[in-house]
Amino acid sequence: MQNTHILQAMPQLHRSLIDIASALNRPENDAAMLDKAGLSLERALFPLLVLVERLGPIGVVDLAGRVGRDHTTVSRQVARLEELGLVLRRAGQADRRVREAVITPQGKAATDAVDAARGRMALALFRDWSPGEFDELVRLMRKFADGMGEVIDGVGRRPAD
Repeated sequence: MQNTHILQAMPQLHRSLIDIASALNRPENDAAMLDKAGLSLERALFPLLVLVERLGPIGVVDLAGRVGRDHTTVSRQVARLEELGLVLRRAGQADRRVREAVITPQGKAATDAVDAARGRMALALFRDWSPGEFDELVRLMRKFADGMGEVIDGVGRRPAD
């Protein structure tokens, strides 16, 4: 019964995910976020900076995979973030051959400004939601993200029902 329900609802869920990904990937949205945060940063560097702060230390190859770009391109972009004083590149802790990026205090200040701008935008987006609705969205999104990680990455792959 649950499988049928899931399969019937998948087109609607997939459409919602496409709409969300499309909204998140619009260059003008990144530009607006940077403007609201008071940052002048090349738009292509913006997601890299945020991922380094959230996931770092992180290797360039891993970072490139997460943003869907070639690792040589991301390596040049991380070098640019380093020139700006926002990240530091160093030898990997686990594997000295791997170059990993870590956030600097200046980079953390920049991502804090982005978080504040994102918070202001979220207050407008969720103004008509009840606290319970918002909490349920947060809970279910975490559950969804964790499940995607398991299935897509092949870690802890669950058998099909």
